Amino acid sequence: MTENKSPRRRGLLKGAAIAAGAMSAPMVAMAQTTSFRFQSTWPAKDIFHEYANDFAKKVNDMAGGRLKIEVLPAGAVVPAFQLLDAVSKGTLDGGHGVLAYWYGKNSALALWGSGPGYGMDANMVLAWHNYGGGKALVDEIYRSLNLDVQSYLYGPMPTQPLGWFKKPIAKVEDMKGLKFRTVGLAVDIFTEMGTAVNPLPGGEIVPALDRGLIDAAEFNNASSDRVLGFPDVAKNCMLQSFHQSGEQFEILFNKTKLAALPAEQKAIIDYAVQAASSDMSWKAISRNSEDYDALKKQGIKFYKTPDAVLRAQLAAWDKTIAKKSGENPMFKKVLESQKAFAQRAGQWQNDYSVDFKMAFNHYFGRNAKKA
Repeated sequence: MTENKSPRRRGLLKGAAIAAGAMSAPMVAMAQTTSFRFQSTWPAKDIFHEYANDFAKKVNDMAGGRLKIEVLPAGAVVPAFQLLDAVSKGTLDGGHGVLAYWYGKNSALALWGSGPGYGMDANMVLAWHNYGGGKALVDEIYRSLNLDVQSYLYGPMPTQPLGWFKKPIAKVEDMKGLKFRTVGLAVDIFTEMGTAVNPLPGGEIVPALDRGLIDAAEFNNASSDRVLGFPDVAKNCMLQSFHQSGEQFEILFNKTKLAALPAEQKAIIDYAVQAASSDMSWKAISRNSEDYDALKKQGIKFYKTPDAVLRAQLAAWDKTIAKKSGENPMFKKVLESQKAFAQRAGQWQNDYSVDFKMAFNHYFGRNAKKA
């Protein structure tokens, strides 16, 4: 049966509806945006800074205006190597870099990138980090340093070249006496091999090469190396190396400010890290291969690092980790965790993975059949 509302009754209901609408409108307008100011450790023109912006955009898009991350390039607020302290102190809300840059805080932090990782590539190191105990170890190290930061590792980097040289490296002895740029535990590897190491930030490498302050240098990949200007000061690039064959990026948040976010926004950050990690991997394959091709057309000569040099790196690494393990119990603890995971996961990967180079040569090699 339909209720027959009086005119007065209908008016009261209409007024209540209008009042309810008026109350809800200010609540929508009052929804506040939390803004985080980030800084990367990379020059604005580097693809690494682009990766930092890619992560921020994913957060910003998913948060729908409730959380916004702005990313500034290296040096905008603090020098690149001061990022960790700036985030911990709250000078910055977060940042984008690599763990190897904090090597001076605790040498164990560089194990998330420097060295051969017991035969693990960068994606396998990330697997160890997320499922083999690595994440808890990073958190433990930062707590021991009284740093108010939360670390997210993501973005497995392709294997890095040995570096850029005025003359190609043909034998181990060619490395001796060179003034060479690298960072993290790679400093110890190359020092053991007889080079004089200078751990310059990315934006300072090419000017130092140009002025003769260093003789050779490594940074990371074809895209970064090209835009940073390496081809302008050196014409030979040696490919393949164990010094940083398993590195990832680090996204830092001030831990106190992160903890104050609603659970929904924390979840957005978690999933944005995972999405950005995959996206970065795909973009790196596309862009690095394009720039590698462009560099070859530009006249840059690429050489495979001789096996003797690679074996010398492994020998130098063994001496380095033996020394550091004796000096730093946390260093030994991280190594033991990595080794246990690598022995199982590496055996699986090596047994299961097919030789992709065989298929590539079948289609594109010297003796490939013509279409």
